[in-house]
Amino acid sequence: MTHRIVILGGGTGGTIAANRLRREYDEGEATITVVDRNDWHVYQPGLLFVPFGLTQPEDIVRPRGRQLHGGIEYRLGEVEAVDLATDTVHLQDGSTLAYDVLVVASGATLLPEETEGLTGPGWNEKACTFYDLDGASALEQAIERFDGGRILVNIVDMPIKCPVAPLEFAFLADWYFQDRGIRDKVELAYVTPLDGAFTKPAASRALGGILEEKGVELITEFNTGEVDVAGGRLVSYDDREERFDLLVTIPLHGGAPFVARSDGLGDDLNFAAADEHTLQSRAKPNVFVIGDASNLPASKAGSVTHFEGEILVENVQRFLAGKDLDASYDGHANCFIETGFHRALMIDFNYETEPLPGHFPTRVGAPLLKESRLNHLGKLMFQWFYWHALLPGRDIPGVGPDMPTAGKDLPAPAVT
Repeated sequence: MTHRIVILGGGTGGTIAANRLRREYDEGEATITVVDRNDWHVYQPGLLFVPFGLTQPEDIVRPRGRQLHGGIEYRLGEVEAVDLATDTVHLQDGSTLAYDVLVVASGATLLPEETEGLTGPGWNEKACTFYDLDGASALEQAIERFDGGRILVNIVDMPIKCPVAPLEFAFLADWYFQDRGIRDKVELAYVTPLDGAFTKPAASRALGGILEEKGVELITEFNTGEVDVAGGRLVSYDDREERFDLLVTIPLHGGAPFVARSDGLGDDLNFAAADEHTLQSRAKPNVFVIGDASNLPASKAGSVTHFEGEILVENVQRFLAGKDLDASYDGHANCFIETGFHRALMIDFNYETEPLPGHFPTRVGAPLLKESRLNHLGKLMFQWFYWHALLPGRDIPGVGPDMPTAGKDLPAPAVT
């Protein structure tokens, strides 16, 4: 019997899953079909650098189909809905795909239109986002012509892709305007719905300290309700206001629209509901979820997707073989955080463990919760690893899906 595996999404999660599955099954054992609405795979961490002229859009975009191993079918098309009852994917062109296993890897969708006033007059001029290619390119032009005033970096709501990227933008903006010699004319503020700079308290303290050192005002518990772009006003639901001359927004995120049209597949934000340790959908046993498409309480970041990929492929194999699933995924996430001036900080954590000081992945690795040139070089090198190791589904020596404890300064156990 030949298994039919359909993967919805050709981004990081879908590509990793497809390539790893192709290594496990030959073409006689399983057909693997990847569906996406376009053929442009964007290296999303690179979007952060576009507004500052540190990279160009053409340097971070490649065809999706070319990232897939031979023997994987790539279908260009928009998904209309998934019929869980009949194990069928319906495409908007009227065609259908039957599956034995479905992998939802459709990522997160930006929803700027959901915030009143945000996409009105001045959108992509006085209010921009760097979370997609068009926005990052527009923001580059806006920053280039900016010669003084107040810049707000604002997260509308959580969850978002790469939760540290807005902080990185603030840090790089400080560096950029210092390099231009006009930092004293630029007021930077970081406006977040969180009660601190980040979701994890230990990292929040460290990152909040860096904001303070760089003279970036931290405005917390600000729940954005309305944006008056022309008037330069950011208004919260409780009627607080923050003035801006340039707004750098991280808009509301949601799941793919087809999730809403697929009865039982997703939650209120259209993220696909899944078990946080097995990645199996809560809607039906033969459906699995990976990456930003899920509602897992893990960061929506590329490293998370990479770690999830190993567990997901193992569990697809186990499911098709009628075996119990591996419930070992621990929410492992790590990321380099650019802080400007050719330095970066690194954090590593999971569902249960806060970011800790020490080194990753062992005592002789990159420093954690500490700015260094080594971490900056690691951030730059990651782009090569992304295209040549992570997407092809290769294992990275010494880095597995479980969060390592070696090298970390673990807190002493509580005395009872």
